[in-house]
Amino acid sequence: MQEAIEPLTWGTPMAVSGIILAVTFVGIFTEAVHGFHRTKFAMGGAAVMILVGQYYGFYNPTLAVEAIDWNVVFLLAGMMTIVAIMIPTGGFQALAYRIADFSKGRLFFLMAMLGTLVTVLSLLLDNVTTVVIFGPLIILICRTIKVNPIPFLLAAALLSDTGGVATLVGDPPNLMIGSAAGIDFNTFFIHMGGLVFVAWVAILFFLKILFRKELAVKAQMPHFEALEKIKDPYTWWVAIGILCLMVVLFILHSKFHWEPWFVAAIGLTLLVFIGKNIELDESFSQVELSLLMFFISLFILVGGVEHSQFLEYLGQFIQPYVVSDLMVAAIMLMWGSAVMSAAIDNIPFTAAMIPIILGFETQGINVTPLWWALAIGVGMGGNGTHLGSTANVFIVTISERLAKEEGDPSLAITPGLWFRKGTPVMLITLVLSSIIMVTFWDFFI
Repeated sequence: MQEAIEPLTWGTPMAVSGIILAVTFVGIFTEAVHGFHRTKFAMGGAAVMILVGQYYGFYNPTLAVEAIDWNVVFLLAGMMTIVAIMIPTGGFQALAYRIADFSKGRLFFLMAMLGTLVTVLSLLLDNVTTVVIFGPLIILICRTIKVNPIPFLLAAALLSDTGGVATLVGDPPNLMIGSAAGIDFNTFFIHMGGLVFVAWVAILFFLKILFRKELAVKAQMPHFEALEKIKDPYTWWVAIGILCLMVVLFILHSKFHWEPWFVAAIGLTLLVFIGKNIELDESFSQVELSLLMFFISLFILVGGVEHSQFLEYLGQFIQPYVVSDLMVAAIMLMWGSAVMSAAIDNIPFTAAMIPIILGFETQGINVTPLWWALAIGVGMGGNGTHLGSTANVFIVTISERLAKEEGDPSLAITPGLWFRKGTPVMLITLVLSSIIMVTFWDFFI
């Protein structure tokens, strides 16, 4: 028999923790208005949650540390450091120039090849890291061939967001979901890979229609041969070899009973010993500590809300829908997650949903389809707005910087432009994903 839902009254731990969560999330989502970086608000919310939780008796610093999913933090840190070592070798730049040269001025072909490369890298390096690498390179190529970079920047963000959904390490929310649900690399890819491929092809086709005018412009192709040289080929090829080894280890990590972060640690350790003239201080300085601190603070914040039982309180309202029709609940979760992720960023929303789904699992409900629906929703939903994912925010930021440098406001990706181009993409991928999940329902349960 289901326990009665306790009333939510002012001054209770549930109410106080819910208010802290809401205020922090509002601060995070409105950073462009008040000028404070979202990591600052996350840190402030986490600190207040610990202090208030200790006062009310439902949280303390020890529980806060236990709430942090270190697997996610260490995995991101390790992959960021590996990329920081690879960037100075010039390998990524040479690869981008080679693709531009191979395109022979055919802009949609160039978009397709860059999009494919960005997507493939997003399967392993996560979409944030991938656009950090290729965003500036896309601008450099477009400046060189005298074409508008906006279609290519948007394509990179949209395709990397979508491609990242396919693997456990491809998107930060996937890391959080996989770690919480105990889903290994192979299982995640098997369930998400085919669905993502269909969505990816649809996006590429749709981008050709959305940017038909921009892609019809004639490019001015220089001689790229002199620009294709790798500065440090030894370290570049060693890193490529280690990444290939890491792919194998990611596939086999469950057999060795290793967490994904340990695979990243092994790869990084091999690279710093085998690579040439690697300055660790310089490489570590390139790690995005603000993003890692954002994750840590979110885990602490949501951990406090969970210990106050506020998420359990919310979950009791959702549970009847899950019990009555799991398929409908999964599709509703997919679309709801997409809408919320488009509005507020998929990482905080994922952090808030995970404990609710885990709560359903403790009540004997088969939550497997809900994990897949959440992963699809937050991944595809990230394409909906410029705030939908961290990768989107970075792409918008560098486009604004370019517009300022060139004195041309049309080069900036505005919220309105993203809404016109990204939201249709999000809707198309969600429709396709819903059809696939319903058609192959037995595969997802």
